[in-house]
Amino acid sequence: MPSMPAAANRTYTFKPASTALIIIDMQRDFIEDGGACGASGANVKPLQDIVPRVREVLDAFRRANATIVHTRYGVKPDLSNLTRVMRYHSRQAGCEYGTPGPLGRILTEGEPGFQIINQLSPQHDEVVINKSTFGAFTFTKLDTVLKSKGITHVVVCGVTTQCCVESTLREAVDRGYFVLTLADCCGAVEDTLQQGTLRAIASEANILGWIGKGADAVNALRDPKVSTANDSSS
Repeated sequence: MPSMPAAANRTYTFKPASTALIIIDMQRDFIEDGGACGASGANVKPLQDIVPRVREVLDAFRRANATIVHTRYGVKPDLSNLTRVMRYHSRQAGCEYGTPGPLGRILTEGEPGFQIINQLSPQHDEVVINKSTFGAFTFTKLDTVLKSKGITHVVVCGVTTQCCVESTLREAVDRGYFVLTLADCCGAVEDTLQQGTLRAIASEANILGWIGKGADAVNALRDPKVSTANDSSS
């Protein structure tokens, strides 16, 4: 049973068979220089920097034959799931959803910018969840899919830390999953947002779960005997 140091000397222990890796929104419109976010002036370098570490974790979970979930954030081509508030906010940010962008209609299903970057492309047996909300559980089949596979633990990474990553991990905690956030495999456009979110997760005795590093997860999957401290997650 792999264990890894995390969250103030509390060890996160898990079984690959009952653990899912959830990779949040590693899409071209968010990550690439020529995507909608980069074209609007956002600093996407911190998002790009995590890609090699996310890939290492993804490869480790693939070798372990564990459940892997990729999420994609955006709207339907007919904009039927684009709320007025999200239309407003995206317009104010300079990248209104559903309008023409550098990689097709911005964050719109079926468009090039909506797709996951090539370095992290899902394999045929991996779950892909399209979502129109920040949290990956709202209005999707994610909870049903995880429960059908006997998943009790989830490891979360992706972008952006303070938005879709945090929203998803909060939803997972509320649904009773043991959640581990891989801090160096999550990206935000500002470090203050990254650090603020990590402090929130760790607050109140890590009320929002465990925090670890990608290398810890990779090493734990490589060597099931890794163990450092007591925990109650298994």
